[in-house]
Amino acid sequence: MKKLLVCFVCALALLCVVSCNNTQEDVVKLIDIKLTDEEYAFAVKKGNTELLEDFNAFLAEIEENGKFAEIVAKYFENKGTKNGVEIAIDSVANTDKNFVVATNCPFEPFEYIGDDGKAYGIDLEIAALYAESKGLELVVKNIAFDAILNDVNAGYSDMGMAGMTVNEDRLVSNDFTTAYYQASQKIIVAADNTDFDNCKTAEDVENVIKALSGKKIGYQTGTTGNWYVAGDADWGFDGFANVEAKGYSTAQLAIQDLVNGQIYAVVVDEAPGAAMVKAFNK
Repeated sequence: MKKLLVCFVCALALLCVVSCNNTQEDVVKLIDIKLTDEEYAFAVKKGNTELLEDFNAFLAEIEENGKFAEIVAKYFENKGTKNGVEIAIDSVANTDKNFVVATNCPFEPFEYIGDDGKAYGIDLEIAALYAESKGLELVVKNIAFDAILNDVNAGYSDMGMAGMTVNEDRLVSNDFTTAYYQASQKIIVAADNTDFDNCKTAEDVENVIKALSGKKIGYQTGTTGNWYVAGDADWGFDGFANVEAKGYSTAQLAIQDLVNGQIYAVVVDEAPGAAMVKAFNK
């Protein structure tokens, strides 16, 4: 999987260069310093070794035959046609004739809703390719992020695919596929915020945050950004007791509050963060 991860990193670097260059119309900016080191993988029900092994073999196959690179190029380089899928109702039956995926939109470029109401993204195109290879019908459910793991373990969905970071806490409740993406948290601030201009390292960024007083920092509830800001011993994050940690159902809502001056910053995964900054600065 090393080539797969390198492909992602290179594409992400290009995306960040494009999206983080400010124009006069910019309202927010992404501070291009990695605050964490993470790996994304797909969640399956604890003990479901059959699906786990089969999907791992599938990931290795599409990396080898170039299909994975083609999907990545669609979303990071705008090469090729993006394929959307219909969103199903949450109560859809999970049978041996379909492949049910629980996700959480919006989290571009991994999963998001297009203008046509269909779901798009890297994760969902991987899911569609897997379902096709097995002769199954793909069913995609858009549910709350922090409900995905329970939904999978309850057997309501076969797999959770939502740009999900693997850590020891989540491995207690669910099994995860081979990592397919290396991720990191980054911070988004107002375009005219100069507090981080001299920062070079994650420690520099954290020192700026630790010196704040009376500020609110937002995140999507149930994500790594949540634990990074609020603190969580299982995740190894101390958090920041000097700021108010504010959760949102989506990172977009957090950034909208940032634009409106309601919060100081947003902590979010780097690739979706870059896409959101680009969208808000249009």
